[in-house]
Amino acid sequence: MADDLNALTARALVAAYRSGALSPVEVLDASLARLAAVDAALNAFCLVDERVGREMATASERRWRRGAPLGPLDGVPVAVKDSGHVAGWPTRFGSHRLAAVPSVADSPGVARLREAGAVFFCKTTTPEFGWKGVTDSPLTGVTRNPWNPARTPGGSSGGAAVAVATGVAPLATGGDGGGSIRIPAAFTGVYGLKPTFGRVPHHAGPLGSLPVFGGLTRTVADGDLMLRVIARPDASDPFAVPYQDIDFETEAERGVEGLTVAVSPDLGFPIVDADVAEAVAAGAAALARSGAVVREVTLDLSALRPAMGIIWRAGLAAAVGDLDDAGRAPLDPGLRDLVASAAHLSAAELQGAQDACRALATRMQAFHRDYDLLLTPAVPIPAFEAGRETPAATFPEWLDWTPCTWPFNLSRQPAASVPCGLTREGLPIGLQLVAGVFREDLVLRASRAIERALPQRTLAWPLPG
Repeated sequence: MADDLNALTARALVAAYRSGALSPVEVLDASLARLAAVDAALNAFCLVDERVGREMATASERRWRRGAPLGPLDGVPVAVKDSGHVAGWPTRFGSHRLAAVPSVADSPGVARLREAGAVFFCKTTTPEFGWKGVTDSPLTGVTRNPWNPARTPGGSSGGAAVAVATGVAPLATGGDGGGSIRIPAAFTGVYGLKPTFGRVPHHAGPLGSLPVFGGLTRTVADGDLMLRVIARPDASDPFAVPYQDIDFETEAERGVEGLTVAVSPDLGFPIVDADVAEAVAAGAAALARSGAVVREVTLDLSALRPAMGIIWRAGLAAAVGDLDDAGRAPLDPGLRDLVASAAHLSAAELQGAQDACRALATRMQAFHRDYDLLLTPAVPIPAFEAGRETPAATFPEWLDWTPCTWPFNLSRQPAASVPCGLTREGLPIGLQLVAGVFREDLVLRASRAIERALPQRTLAWPLPG
C-alpha cells in the first residue's frame, strides 16, 4: 500500500484528501519509509526532520477534516533543495563554509508552498554553492542516480530529482542557474521546468539574473500546479514582474494544434549521443502528429560559451570572495580552481559577457516571432559515472557537456526538460522545450502533448535491474 501512495501525484493526493480516502499523515509515513529505503543507496537527502513533517501533516489532516484546506497543495509532501531557506532549518548549500544555523525565514518560493499547505520533511543535496552540473560535495558526498547508482543524477538539483524519481515526494524545489533543474530532470526521467526570470519571486545572488526558482515533478500537471503556487507575489524581490493569475493547468490542456516548433538537433554543439538524438526526434514527431508545424532549423549558439564561462566564474568568485586561502581550503577542489581562474577577469570582460547576453535575448525574441517553441535535447549525453564533474577529457568543464541548457539562462527564457525515452542502456533521456519570455503556457502545452504521446515510466524504484 505504501508503494501505491508513493506513486500518487500531488493532484491525486489532494483529491484523495478531499474525499477522505487518504490522510496527509499516512502519506507522510509512506514518504518517510521510501526515503529510508532509498537514501543508503542514493544519498540524496542532507536533512530529515520527522517531527516537523508530522506536525505539518497533522495540522493538514485537521484542516481537511474541517473542510478548510489552506491551498491547492495542503498535505502534499515537498522536498526542499538545500539552496532554499526553510524557517527553523539550516541552509548549508553543500558547503562546510555555511554553519548549521537555523534560517529565520523561508525563501519566497518556499513561503508560497507553506502558504499552500505543503508538508516539509526533508532537504535535498546539492553541489557546493550549486557550482556544477552534477551533485556531490565535501559536505554530503556523492548523490547517485536511481536508474543506475553507478551514474550521476546530474545537478545541481540532483537530490531533488532523486526525491521525485523515487517517490519520496511528488514535488521538489530546485534552482536553475545554468540547467540545474533541467539536467537532473533529464538524467532521472522526471519533469523539470525553469520559469522565466522574474516570473517566480526569488532572492537575488551573485549570479544575477541567471538563477531562477522552480520545481521538479513526475507529471506536467503537477508541474503547472507547482508553478501557479510559487509564482504568487513576494515584495522582497524587486525584479519580480507584476503577478498574473494564470490558470496553467487549463493552458497545458489546450494542445499544440497550429503551434510552430523549431527543432535544433544540437544548437551548434555537435556532441549529441545517437540514442539522445533518436529520442528527441521521436518527441518532435509526436508534436507533429499532435498538430504542430515542426521544422528543423540551424541555430548555432556556440559563440555564447565564453560569455557563460566569464559570468559563471565571476559569480561564483563573488560567492566566496570574502575567504582567504585558508578559508578556501575546505572547498570542493573544482570550485577552488574555478574561483582562482576568475582572479584576472576584468570589468571590461564581464561587461562584454553581459552585452552578449543582451544580444542573445534580442536574437531569441526575434526568433520567437517566427516560432512559438524551440525543441532541443535537454542534455546531449546520457548520465555518466557518479563522482565525476565531466564524463571525459573532451569536456573540460561541466558547461561543455550541458550546452543546450545554459543559453536560456543567459536569455532568461522559460524552458523545460520532458522525459522522451531511454537509452539502449536503460537510462532516461529528456528533450527541452523553450519559449519566448513569460510564455510558460506554450512550454506546458507542448510538454503535455509529448507526455500524452510518449508515456514514460514515472517511478524509478525498485532500482531498475
